[in-house]
Amino acid sequence: MTMDARKIGIVGAGAMGSGIAQVALRHGHKVVMGDTNDVAIARGRGAIEKAFQREVEKQRMTDDQAASAMAVLTLADTSRGMDLFADCHVVIEAIVERLDVKQQSFRALEDVVGEGTILASNTSSLSIASIAGVCDRPERVLGVHFFNPATVMPLVEIVPGLRTAPDVVAEARALVDGWGKTTVAAADTPGFIVNRIARPFYSEALRLFDDGEADMATIDWAMRDVGGFRMGPFELMDFIGHDVNYLVTESVWTAMYFDPRYKPSLTQKRLLEAGLLGRKTGRGFYEYGDASPREAPTADRATGERIFLRILAMLVNEAADAVHLRIASASDVELAMTRGVNYPRGLLSWGNEVGPARLLEILEACQRESPDGRYRPSPLLRRCVRDGIPLPT
Repeated sequence: MTMDARKIGIVGAGAMGSGIAQVALRHGHKVVMGDTNDVAIARGRGAIEKAFQREVEKQRMTDDQAASAMAVLTLADTSRGMDLFADCHVVIEAIVERLDVKQQSFRALEDVVGEGTILASNTSSLSIASIAGVCDRPERVLGVHFFNPATVMPLVEIVPGLRTAPDVVAEARALVDGWGKTTVAAADTPGFIVNRIARPFYSEALRLFDDGEADMATIDWAMRDVGGFRMGPFELMDFIGHDVNYLVTESVWTAMYFDPRYKPSLTQKRLLEAGLLGRKTGRGFYEYGDASPREAPTADRATGERIFLRILAMLVNEAADAVHLRIASASDVELAMTRGVNYPRGLLSWGNEVGPARLLEILEACQRESPDGRYRPSPLLRRCVRDGIPLPT
């Protein structure tokens, strides 16, 4: 492990912040990790130390390397100010997903850091333009969105704001690439790439359930056994937690001017309101415990194929729209969905395999049943079917 002279600041010592700090330490940086909560700081430091101990046990680090990494970790109580971030080359904010809190942190950072310091937000859905808008130098602000757990997940979305300088984007991307991550470029739009394109995996599964088309167990079975996904949508929402998954859906829906394509489900909202957040609380869509019975799916292949193709059609349509609207390149869309959320294959190439015309037919049939705009086909998908060409990949 060689030392890197660039000091990295992390604002937020929760799971994401401490994970990013661990990545930076592992790649030889001095790191300042701060939080307003003493308990969070102690827990974050403990998580990093424990992770390095596991690395030593697995012979991926030596005792000396682990000790050296921990020796260059500085902890900061940010409730007392941001002074310890003054000499950082890059500061990554990883705090609560509230715009006002993030803006306050960025204003405080600008008061202490040098002119050349890059300020990055790990936000998963908030506007980079809004965060940068309160800064005196918005050209040095961008989004650097890691996925949880940051130490394991390879994808990082690089999101410039309207006023972010190109050299800042290049420097940030080179830094994260140097950490062994896979970076993709995303436009500053709600949900960026992954959280926007992935919405139908959850919302269309909920729509199928809410409309009485199939039960949760059958939908999960269809997406796993027919579609090849590692987890079904209801299992995955329970795993992520409804306090996270639902709020991302609602954030994207609101930011998209209440577009029906992203409309949340009351079924999931009621779970959130009841505090039934999924695995972390022992109950969500399913109950978790040794004696908890699980409903058996209706493992009918034709039913499973119908469910899978309807959800896939919505996913491919969203991926096509992301390319059409220049949110990301086709290649970055494919990379993001396979490396960011571990889809079995890229959605655009998957769409070509099934056939754009078949997917368009599914969407148009759904649109006839529900003509509210939720199932409107992407212009790119329509154009590809009309011209008899594959979706770009």
